Amino acid sequence: MKQKVAIAGATGYIGRWFMDRFRNKYHLIGLSRKEVDQNPVPEIEWRQVELYSITSTQKALEGVDIAIYLVHSMTVSTRLNQGSFEDTDLILADNFVRAADANGVRQIIYLGGILPKDSLPDSWSRHLRSRLEVEQTLASKSPALTAIRASIIVGPGGSSFDMMKNLVDRLPVLMCPKWTESKTQPISLNDTLEIMDSCLDNPDYFDRSIEIGSPDIMSYKEMLIETASVMKRRRWIFSVPIFSVGLSKLWVGYFGKSPTQLVSPLVESLKHTMTVSHDLAYKDKESAYQTYAESVRLALSTENEVPMPSFKPLVGAANTVRSIQRLPNLRNKSAYWVANRYKLWLPTFFRFLITAREETDGTVSFHLLRFSVPMLQLTLERNRSDRKRQLFYISGGWLVGRVDYGWLEFREVLEGRYIISAIHEFVPRIPWFLYLNTQARIHLWVMNRFKAYLEG
Repeated sequence: MKQKVAIAGATGYIGRWFMDRFRNKYHLIGLSRKEVDQNPVPEIEWRQVELYSITSTQKALEGVDIAIYLVHSMTVSTRLNQGSFEDTDLILADNFVRAADANGVRQIIYLGGILPKDSLPDSWSRHLRSRLEVEQTLASKSPALTAIRASIIVGPGGSSFDMMKNLVDRLPVLMCPKWTESKTQPISLNDTLEIMDSCLDNPDYFDRSIEIGSPDIMSYKEMLIETASVMKRRRWIFSVPIFSVGLSKLWVGYFGKSPTQLVSPLVESLKHTMTVSHDLAYKDKESAYQTYAESVRLALSTENEVPMPSFKPLVGAANTVRSIQRLPNLRNKSAYWVANRYKLWLPTFFRFLITAREETDGTVSFHLLRFSVPMLQLTLERNRSDRKRQLFYISGGWLVGRVDYGWLEFREVLEGRYIISAIHEFVPRIPWFLYLNTQARIHLWVMNRFKAYLEG
């Protein structure tokens, strides 16, 4: 019987090619936020999932032996998203590992990036620190984690390679700032997929982090030169001593035809040397690595598209809000304590303006002044709450436009170092423009004040 392998991030670059390569070897399950309309590849099963929901993720991972995690939260799923990509990535990874643990998944494979060896995490870019946090989170439960750290993966449709290809294609003169002298070890898509496959259900790689890269150690400037050579483009590529990070982002984003959310973390990360360390290097590859030039030729000669299903449009409220804040946990308190403290702190902070009433069933109502109708009502979901996570449904209130789906939660992450406070799929009742300039701003201000209170 084929092993059931679920892929979160299945519609992305690596996910698409992995499924195309191994659809006959494994029972592959692609996870997607949208429901499939037509599936041209019947060998691949598709399941709809909302990764922000533990319940939905747990249902999607039922019967799964191995899970591959390829999620990076660079795009938003609500009209307003109040939260950094680091905190969003953190809560998504925590949901996923909780769901995998509940389903008895044997192994999670996470494809991340090579991390710097020449400095401490405090000096890393936000993107690199986030990758490490995701790795630590996915390793926090019973499924064995195999963290595969890679540099630029060169293949058809890869965002990093496409950015480099577009720069070479569009610019006869390329001024290379200092960060392009940083060394790295690009790896071909083919080699990456082969290594991922070799790690699946392989106990030798359980609970391990490995780094992968071809033997070619190159600077980003050298990669541009080699790419131009393969593309047969005459380009003048030279270094300049002064080129700010901000200007680099604009330059690479415009001429590389790449979105800001991709360019920004890449440029910020390139101040570090990103080469494979001897201790973490993957050493079991049976065939020779493709060179960078071979990888580029193959990427340029291969069609970018692989057979993918069509998806039905998402149906739901238009004006949805997600708000995620990371709170310090300097006193090593539980999520249960923080949630209950918030219920006490809020009416105290807004004394004479807000009062709170709590019923025996766990429903909390917040009232403005002496109004009998609550402005917000939260109902504790006891069956899915514990000391490390407190879940409340948004069940009523005159500020609420939809009471059948949104929720608020407090949860411990990274072994209790932080508490995440998150509102998901909240729909305001007041007009959107008014909400953005009043309620949304007030919520962020209140959460920052609560954060200061916890730090005090």
